[in-house]
Formats: sequence, C-alpha cells, structure tokens
Amino acid sequence: MIDPQAKIEELASLMDEFGLAEANFQEGDLRIRFARKRKAVVSQTSEVAQDFEPEAAFIPAQAIEPPKPLGTPVTSPMNGIFYNAPSPGSPPFVKVGDQVTAGQIIGLIEAMKVFNEIPCPVSGTVLSINVEPSAVVQPGDAILHIG
Repeated sequence: MIDPQAKIEELASLMDEFGLAEANFQEGDLRIRFARKRKAVVSQTSEVAQDFEPEAAFIPAQAIEPPKPLGTPVTSPMNGIFYNAPSPGSPPFVKVGDQVTAGQIIGLIEAMKVFNEIPCPVSGTVLSINVEPSAVVQPGDAILHIG
C-alpha cells in the first residue's frame, strides 16, 4: 500500500525542484493534487498583479528548429576532411564577406590522401562558413553559404 504522506512529500519536493505550478498523482483510489497559490501583490499604482512561478514547459527537440542560413549552400560532394587553405601557413581560400565567382576554389577535401578542390557553383558574397578546418564532411554537408 502507498504511504500518502510520503507521496505528498515527494510531490512537494518535485514541485520545488522543477519549479512546477501544479502536480498530480493518482493510483487506485488515492488522488493527490497540488497547485501553488497565486499571491496578489499591490503595486504603487494600486493595480493588482499576479505573482507566481511560471510553469515548466517541455518542448520536444523536433519542435525547435535552428534558423536556416540565407543564401545558396555550397555542399560537400564527398566524404573527407575539409581544409580552408592550400597549406597550414597559407591564408584561407575565402573568408566571410569575400566576393567569389563561379568556379573559384573555396576549399579542399582530402579523401584517401588525395586533395580535391571544391569550386564555388555561384558568384556572390560569402555569408557564412559552416565547417571548421580539419573537420570531417559528408556528401551534402553545407560547407558555406553564398548570397
């Protein structure tokens, strides 16, 4: 049999821990419901405001989408390691804000000890670079965006 006092203490603890406004429990004939009381607070302008803790909200991960970058994505054509410069001491092929032309090399992908040049498919301005140097890329990964 369930100990009602222990269940009440457990629910109260969970409400405090997670900042919940309500908690409900039901098993068989035992029903327990907690709700925080709202405190009326009178402000200096004599308006009554409700002061209570907000309810915790659960939003599934699928519901939150990251903002989509603007512009045309330049995607990786193959698996490999992305490099943004021709050699370790060299300046990068492109930086954010640079103007590029169609066919211009924007990076290299190393696959099986072969360095493959990645040409830019469109002309425009580099809006974002999405891949860090020496990062592994897959076919279809957006390396950068051109606007």
